[in-house]
Amino acid sequence: MRTSSSRRGRRAAVAAVAAVVTGTTLLTGCGSDSDDAAPGGGKITLRVGTFGSFGYDDKTGAKLYAEYEKSHPNIKIEESNVADGQKYWDTLKLRLSRNSGLADIQAVEVGFIAEATGPTMAGKWVDLSKEGGADIGAFLDWKVKQATTADGKVIGLGTDIGPMAICYNKDLFAKAKLPTERDAVAKLWAGDWGKFLETGRTYQKSAPAGTSFHDSASGLFNAVVSSDPVQYADANGKLDWENSPGVKKAWDTAVAAAQGGLTAKLRQFDEKGTWNAAFKNSKFATVACPSWMTGIIKDQAGPANQGKWDIAAPPVAGNWGGAFLAVPKSGKHAKEAAELAAWLTAPAQHAKVFAVNGNIPSSKDTLTSSAVQDAKLPYFGDTPVGRIFSSAAAGITPATISRYDGQVKTFLTDNGILDIEQRGTDPAKAWENVKKLVDDKIDQ
Repeated sequence: MRTSSSRRGRRAAVAAVAAVVTGTTLLTGCGSDSDDAAPGGGKITLRVGTFGSFGYDDKTGAKLYAEYEKSHPNIKIEESNVADGQKYWDTLKLRLSRNSGLADIQAVEVGFIAEATGPTMAGKWVDLSKEGGADIGAFLDWKVKQATTADGKVIGLGTDIGPMAICYNKDLFAKAKLPTERDAVAKLWAGDWGKFLETGRTYQKSAPAGTSFHDSASGLFNAVVSSDPVQYADANGKLDWENSPGVKKAWDTAVAAAQGGLTAKLRQFDEKGTWNAAFKNSKFATVACPSWMTGIIKDQAGPANQGKWDIAAPPVAGNWGGAFLAVPKSGKHAKEAAELAAWLTAPAQHAKVFAVNGNIPSSKDTLTSSAVQDAKLPYFGDTPVGRIFSSAAAGITPATISRYDGQVKTFLTDNGILDIEQRGTDPAKAWENVKKLVDDKIDQ
């Protein structure tokens, strides 16, 4: 689920802030310390705080909330969803510090999980290896490790992972005289992000008026850094972004795309909905496409563009995003919340979400099951979505993460790359601006 530049974020198939089930209130206004029981104490209301597109909801998702409510008539579920993952996390941190205003279940993006398991926050969460009945052994080992505290508590249950591909608009490729068959498209940039840029330059030579090769230089930065085994931290988990070969490669690639006129100069998940509208209006031909992005394309490009998008292998395999469900200790219904979190992240529900939303499961057996391997998503026609993303998942080498990864990523994209792309800021100056922000805002 990737979010803001820390999005999964996940990511966001909704407007800037969207209520996705009945009775929903915003993250900034909801909390398990508010009125959460029906008159007479009959039903319990469990509130779930998410960002981006998790695929649980009853409108465009897998209708998991309705299914759970049917088998648990004493439970009512309300989800509050925020598009911007960074703003979501900032609000969540504030509420954790106050032990007030929290949802019963809170999603945590992978870019922030090291902070959530760190010494300041580790004691704020329920240990889900002991409460709720989750089968911890069902999850990918590296996914469990990411959500485990120094003293062995598992504070988050994996929702999905973000194996990456490139989604492309076949109509725009055809008009730009590029191949449209997915294997031929993948060969254009196989093994090298530099080839991806070269394909962009070829596209721009014959691009349909008003279109760009790629949506966002910031999105490209996230894709490239996510494909490198060395990202923001050193091998010991200490923040070392300035010396990271992965960050340097991603920065140079994104800057080249921005300065070369290859992007639509959009900020992903912007609150005005400009990025969302660009999907619908076919303003760009490619988007870096972790598995959760397929749900966003479906919702934002809309029915009129069904069948126009396809999915090709990326230049280099990587993992962008993925998230966890965590249960704050301060909730009034922590036991029931832990049980719901365990159910939502169980292999059977992982499969249901993937079938509807394309979020690749973080459970071992589901990832290798025929339900995933042979899956197709109606919006993408005959595209072997399951095969493409499960193959990408097999190539993932999890990077060491630090507690500051998400915040540094936001500085690099929203305050660095975006300034270059939209305002023409000199890259050297933009880099120095990022360094200053990191020095001022992060206490290492």
